[in-house]
Amino acid sequence: MSRLAVLRPAHPTGAHAILPGSPHRPPAARPAPFIGPALDSDVGCAPCRRTIADTELSVHPLALGCSAFGWSVDDATSRQILDVHRSLGGNFLDTADSYSAGRSEIMIGSWLRSRGERENTVIATKIGRNRDNPGLSPRNIIGAVDASLERLGTDYIDLLYFHFDDVRVPLEESLGVMATLIESGKVRYLGASNFSADRLFEARVLAANGLPRFVALETHYNLVHREEFESTLALVTQAQGLAVMPYFPLAHGFLSGRYRSKADIADNTRGRRAAAYVNRKSLRVLGSVDRIAAEHDVPPSTIALAWLLARHGVVAPVAGASQTEQVEALVAAAGIRLGRSDVVELDRVSL
Repeated sequence: MSRLAVLRPAHPTGAHAILPGSPHRPPAARPAPFIGPALDSDVGCAPCRRTIADTELSVHPLALGCSAFGWSVDDATSRQILDVHRSLGGNFLDTADSYSAGRSEIMIGSWLRSRGERENTVIATKIGRNRDNPGLSPRNIIGAVDASLERLGTDYIDLLYFHFDDVRVPLEESLGVMATLIESGKVRYLGASNFSADRLFEARVLAANGLPRFVALETHYNLVHREEFESTLALVTQAQGLAVMPYFPLAHGFLSGRYRSKADIADNTRGRRAAAYVNRKSLRVLGSVDRIAAEHDVPPSTIALAWLLARHGVVAPVAGASQTEQVEALVAAAGIRLGRSDVVELDRVSL
């Protein structure tokens, strides 16, 4: 069986640990950013964890994306997906207050209560796009957090992202109200989603003056979509020690091998997005993914995720499933150790 090294939590349980529901007080020293894959852990095992920098959040290296819950995934299927994810060692769920107008959070909350799994689950949600509390004004941030807590059926959010930058509101105001929410225990840590390098620099300056700092960046990044992240954001995340959480890691299903010709494209949102990758260059990338997947006896999606997990600073790609059979291939990426030649080939063919 393939083995994966374990990155142990920088702050073990003890005097410095933050218990669920307690306010976040960052440690004086920040752990070094994660570089490359870890070793000595079986696929799906509980110790297969990575620590999000500057936090006590220890997460499985695959964040289960729940954006389809309440949209193309119904209640019964969502519970099955969450059950399989948990049975394979998963503990990290990613959602947003705008996914299916909040229905995704409701479905997650229902599952957490029915399984008694809140204390064993790291929940990341995003605010700023729900119609009831749009944007990042202090008033709407408070309203959005309270609404998410109610839908999730919990009294704290482990990792809260600003879903998109809101240039209409001074970032200092948005971070200022987050200080209050973190102090109250409603939010443990703060992340940014879809933020530019310039705004991340601004946020770091504000954090140096006492406001909460971002500990993670959720961003569009995969084998066939590299330039946007690597041209500017990679340097910022490395300098700031931000945990990188790539979304669309499978390029809307293209890197799973689902779409190999125009004839494979379904007439739906996912299919139309994937159609952009059905071209000569991306198909060459998929060819390399196919070859390496065959060598490891895993699906192509596992290799595409494993490549991301070998990138500097990447902690957990955010990948969703619409069927229970898809979950194992996603989680299995944590147990794949790509050879140096495999990484070099994927790097080269995807440039």
